Amino acid sequence: MTNKPLHNFHIPVMGLAYTIDSPIRVAQYGISSVISIIDDEIIERMKNFYTKKFNLDYIGISTKTEDYRAKRITAYLDMVDDIVNEKFESFKQEITRNKETLKNFIGMLPNTSVLKNGLQILLEQKDNAGSHIKNFIETHLKPGSIDVNIMTKVDKDNFIKNEQLPVIYNDAHASLRGFAQSKLSSSMVLSAGLNPRLYSYIEEFDDFFPDSNGILKKKIILKVSDFRSAMIQGNFLAKKGLWISEYRIESGLNCGGHAFATEGLLLGPIMEEFKQKKNELIQSAHALMVTALAQKGRHPITEPLEMKITVQGGVGTAEEHEFLLKNYDVDSVGWGSPFLLVPEATSVDTETRQLLIKSKEKDFYLSNISPLGVPFNTVRGTSNEILKYKKEAVEKYGSSCPKKLLALSKEFSPKGTCTASKKYQDIKLKELYAQEHSLTKDQFHKRKTEITDKACLCVGLVNSAYLEQHIETKGEKQGVVICPGPNLAFFDKEVSLNEMVKHIYGNTNILSDIKRPNMFINELKMYIDHLKKEMSNASINITHSQSKKWNVFKKNILEGITYYASLFKTSSFFTAESKSLFLELEEHRLILSAIEIPQVEK
Repeated sequence: MTNKPLHNFHIPVMGLAYTIDSPIRVAQYGISSVISIIDDEIIERMKNFYTKKFNLDYIGISTKTEDYRAKRITAYLDMVDDIVNEKFESFKQEITRNKETLKNFIGMLPNTSVLKNGLQILLEQKDNAGSHIKNFIETHLKPGSIDVNIMTKVDKDNFIKNEQLPVIYNDAHASLRGFAQSKLSSSMVLSAGLNPRLYSYIEEFDDFFPDSNGILKKKIILKVSDFRSAMIQGNFLAKKGLWISEYRIESGLNCGGHAFATEGLLLGPIMEEFKQKKNELIQSAHALMVTALAQKGRHPITEPLEMKITVQGGVGTAEEHEFLLKNYDVDSVGWGSPFLLVPEATSVDTETRQLLIKSKEKDFYLSNISPLGVPFNTVRGTSNEILKYKKEAVEKYGSSCPKKLLALSKEFSPKGTCTASKKYQDIKLKELYAQEHSLTKDQFHKRKTEITDKACLCVGLVNSAYLEQHIETKGEKQGVVICPGPNLAFFDKEVSLNEMVKHIYGNTNILSDIKRPNMFINELKMYIDHLKKEMSNASINITHSQSKKWNVFKKNILEGITYYASLFKTSSFFTAESKSLFLELEEHRLILSAIEIPQVEK
């Protein structure tokens, strides 16, 4: 069987549950997707749902079981693997027997695919076509990868009564252990930055180290926003004998979910640096890894292991997809938010999907609703937002906080409190009201909004999956929170999996006629808006460090504009639209140049 993936796109993790069962839905077609494994409750409930649906023999794991978080995750991933393998075998038989199904599958494959070309040739044969197709499929077809995601900072301490458990029982640590102990041979995506304790914990599991043949059963993918971060984190892990099999570069502002803005570094220049310095990344990590493996007495490696570079963030057309693959030599492109409109691929309830379909560009925005204190992409009009406004109308604020995954603030309790919780907001509002007489109306309103903006993501990001599958929910009604990227504004209808994949490969077009900016231009505009917002939200007394930060930010954006001007001029991909792109670049250059940054001495 070939080791090369069938597709050159993947479905990244979305929220806590929008891709919770995506491998079960799409892996048989060779499409890789990513499951968030931080919330053991929805994982357990989805395991029970599929156990009943497919009449499996997986048993429930209660919260009274020792190490229940990790055990729930292991059991769910093992079950997903079983279901995927069974569906994959059934699918292979189906396309061998049914010509129409085979034709539909061929239509979903990349136009340059060896599998596609081979199947088309065999389909035209008359003699023994069936047996030839069967042999060809067995050799070339494989399911998509069942990958997992751990947001490294969501690593809350856990307690039994008032006794704090050892660090290995922290949320992210338990998630890592759950994946490590599963039978999967796939990848773990680590996102949201370096967590030294968590990274060191990976050393405890043999599957992350190369075997005697240099094979990794479990691989590590790092989601990064720039080359420097990749080099630091990659070398940190290499010194432990651990290899990064993929760097997943994500646009800071042009993706869904939490927005980790760079210091004004734009996606194009970042990708250029990875292209130019990939070998440096490989050689640096390889040298450190060889030494570490020898020190640990583990199987040695003589040659660097495979390292992929992938990218995601705001991609919307086959042309952009193809450009990223060819110009930056990337191995795969992540398509996230558009798949929220594909019922066959993601867990989204009907009401929320209809909201996404109807929403326009002005409705998608960067909010302050995340308890992590990081800007969070969402859309206006969600059921969570409506319920929140109704509560606020009767002076009720905050969530009951049943899960406490984001109870990370130690301001009021060593056990941690979530800033979206009623408990936290009641205390902060009481403090605010005590200061009301010393604040202007605007100051009071601004501080109150900062406190009450936060939403319960732990519940809001999983409710859609429960609603879609008619799984009962208990406790306070929270509604749905969803985290689409701004690019979704240009997709305005529900589509089949077949249609979406054909759109990615340029064999059909599902976009509306609304003028959609180039993905690079869109990100550029977002970064300029971000700078203006940062400056307007700053206090009157601007510090030297703020001034310095904004100057670096502005300088990096200007350098990015210069890079794009050269790119649009020299790349054949932009020949038809180069004139309009130059005009847009110049317009944004003028807007940025007009932003005056105060110069503050130390």
